[in-house]
Amino acid sequence: MAAKPIYRVVFHQQGEVWELYAREIFQSDLWGFIEIEEFVFQDGSKLVVDPSADKLRHTFDGVTRSYLPINSIVRIDEVEREGPARAVKSEGRIAEFPRAPMPPPRGDR
Repeated sequence: MAAKPIYRVVFHQQGEVWELYAREIFQSDLWGFIEIEEFVFQDGSKLVVDPSADKLRHTFDGVTRSYLPINSIVRIDEVEREGPARAVKSEGRIAEFPRAPMPPPRGDR
């Protein structure tokens, strides 16, 4: 049986670009959100620990599912194996993911 795919998710979060790895990604029932489950982090028992990877590991410790706004997503890639999770300062302008306009409220039709 083939191993489950691993996805690299890059998204913009409070002035930083975060890069995470997960095994499950799908469109949420909540309009405008992507669901991410089964986060994958590299072994944290290494002698040298990357502070940004450690920050993300602690941020998502105990989280089973996360909902990301579709407009914060920069990129999603299917990869062969996980890499280090990263959080780096955002430099320059990051374009939003294109999205469909919200339907008008019922009273305005």
